[in-house]
Amino acid sequence: MADALMIEAHGLTKRYGSTLALAGLDLEVLRGHRWVLGRTRGQDHRVRILTTLSLPDGGSAGCGYDVVKEAAVQRNRGNCEDATLDEVLTGRQNLVMIGRLSGLRRADARAVASDLLDR
Repeated sequence: MADALMIEAHGLTKRYGSTLALAGLDLEVLRGHRWVLGRTRGQDHRVRILTTLSLPDGGSAGCGYDVVKEAAVQRNRGNCEDATLDEVLTGRQNLVMIGRLSGLRRADARAVASDLLDR
């Protein structure tokens, strides 16, 4: 992977049964640049794959490491050290997002966020 690239994906695909969640995503993000997901279908799948919480069914992707070859290593190490808060989202929305990226169902992520904020 090129030194100037922070994130790259080539032909990334993800299926859930007969549903095609990602269809050949190509992406390159240079170091020091931001990538905005926006409100598009498949954004959770892209983030989950790039953070090794889910494996792609096809293509390749990397964020300084190969998300397929090194997925187990990254999951064991954890991704929290690289996590940042989204400045546009509220604190509650950030907590829900982190819960969702960690594999919680939406309702559970909301419940955990509420519990944390109540504390």
